[in-house]
Amino acid sequence: MVKLGVDATFWMDDKYEMRFLGLCEKAGFDSLWFGDHFLPWHHSFKHNFFVWPVLAAAAERTKKILLGVDVTVPIGGRYHPAIIAQAMGTLDNMYPSRFLLGVGTGEAMSEKRFMGRWPPWRERMERLVEALDLIKKLWSSRDYFDFDGKYFSMSKVYLHLKPKKSIPIYFSAIGEKAATYAGKYGDRLITANTLENCRDKIFPAFEKAAAEAGRNPRRIEKAVLLEGAVVDIDKTIKRIKRIHAGATIMENFNEEDPRKIEESGLRLSDEAIRNYYLLYEDVDDLIDHLDQFRKIGANHLIFTDFSPRPEKTIEIFRRKIIPYFKGG
Repeated sequence: MVKLGVDATFWMDDKYEMRFLGLCEKAGFDSLWFGDHFLPWHHSFKHNFFVWPVLAAAAERTKKILLGVDVTVPIGGRYHPAIIAQAMGTLDNMYPSRFLLGVGTGEAMSEKRFMGRWPPWRERMERLVEALDLIKKLWSSRDYFDFDGKYFSMSKVYLHLKPKKSIPIYFSAIGEKAATYAGKYGDRLITANTLENCRDKIFPAFEKAAAEAGRNPRRIEKAVLLEGAVVDIDKTIKRIKRIHAGATIMENFNEEDPRKIEESGLRLSDEAIRNYYLLYEDVDDLIDHLDQFRKIGANHLIFTDFSPRPEKTIEIFRRKIIPYFKGG
């Protein structure tokens, strides 16, 4: 059965009360996710919160919904991988079996300031793979150990607060090359892509690499981030331009200034916004689109809602979308 999640990053308000938490849990969502950025994608979206206390607060205010970060970047910029291992270990000891760890190679806007330079993609991927090796050793080693990698070295290191149970690592992949790495090194896949790209490129590359690594691709979770809205479409388009549209332009992953990213998004036409985002006046059309992802093998669908009224979106999912996928 497919899991349904929601990314609540763009629902944050000035008081960070997160009133949507209880609504999401009561609606029946399986997971709730938050992004992790030092600077926001757009200067006009000022809620560049530190995700780790937000995750703890969300766990304290809910009972069982899974909580994920999509995604953090342990490549030695903002975060050393040992810090991520410690953060997740601490959270899991406080709220066992509640957390999901998404990891990726990052964007210049959040990482470059901490690294002094912005490494090319291949180096960032190598750093990420090595970081996961260190994280897993910290989670599993029963004694002090030395780690001597190409990018990270630690002597006599040990993590006391180990996860009580295994924390699944979702490996972010936007392109085919990253999907191959995800199949080799990730516990699960997380991607933000079109139906066609998932079907023809991302999923095949991921499954091939997973099989070559000796794993059964059919038993590995494939999560897809889908962005859009089902209410107030005209207002949502204006909001998307102001707070997110520039994130759809691949060149902006190497742009360090959120103001420039925002300017590029504001230049996109309404038609371009409608073509990229899932913006539906009819809920049945959204259900059909989501169902097409399920049919090609996606088994965790995570919806990022950009509408100005999240409570209405949550209610639509509760009444129509979640029952459709859960058989209620």
